[in-house]
Amino acid sequence: MKSSATTVDQYLRSLPDDRRAVLSKLRALIKRRIPKGYEESLLWGAIAYSIPLERFSDTYNGQPLGYVALAARKNYFTPHLMSVYMNPESQKALAEGFRKAGKKLDMGKACIRFKSLDDLPLDVIGDLVAKIAPEAWIAIYQKSRAGSAKKR
Repeated sequence: MKSSATTVDQYLRSLPDDRRAVLSKLRALIKRRIPKGYEESLLWGAIAYSIPLERFSDTYNGQPLGYVALAARKNYFTPHLMSVYMNPESQKALAEGFRKAGKKLDMGKACIRFKSLDDLPLDVIGDLVAKIAPEAWIAIYQKSRAGSAKKR
């Protein structure tokens, strides 16, 4: 679903009631569990939690350093968990959490696709969101970029 919204509140108001309710519940979980220092905003057509450029500006694309994003797409919802991308330990914890909960994991590189909150083990999502403080996320990002520079 494309939106012309420029703020999180506008984005949520633009959604039908049932879709807004799903994202609002997931948003509340994220806000309860995310470490202090991440900023909520509307980026990339999604509700995003990132490290603002005022705090860390050395990103490859000049955008805030993303950590989590939430979006309503045409046929599904998605939380984007960047901390899971290319992190075998977090990928394993996520897959194991879904398995233990008896739920099917439908995931791309960092996005989990779901149609109902019942499709998610919310405690597992919350644990992954709570796991990395902003300072640690910046260090992980810098290490990954240093590795990329060496490959070039």
